[in-house]
Amino acid sequence: MKISRQEVEHVARLARLALEPQELDALTEQMDAVLGYVEKLNELDTEGIVPTSHAVPMENAFRPDEVRPSRGVAWALQNAPEPSGDCFKVPKVIE
Repeated sequence: MKISRQEVEHVARLARLALEPQELDALTEQMDAVLGYVEKLNELDTEGIVPTSHAVPMENAFRPDEVRPSRGVAWALQNAPEPSGDCFKVPKVIE
């Protein structure tokens, strides 16, 4: 086994998951299978393979920065449910 039940319990505790014993057993088997597959992938000879971050060539899709006039306060507040002067009025969340 690549991973023990205690390690799965530890990960579950870190993730704040309350798991039943049968769920822990199933997850231990599943995580062991995943780690076994990753170990198998690590056996591949990748010498001479150029690392890539994307499978297809990509370019930056952003537009160039241009100075433009802002839309203004009235535009920003036009859909506000309850504007207050030049501000958004929101419910109090801290007591």
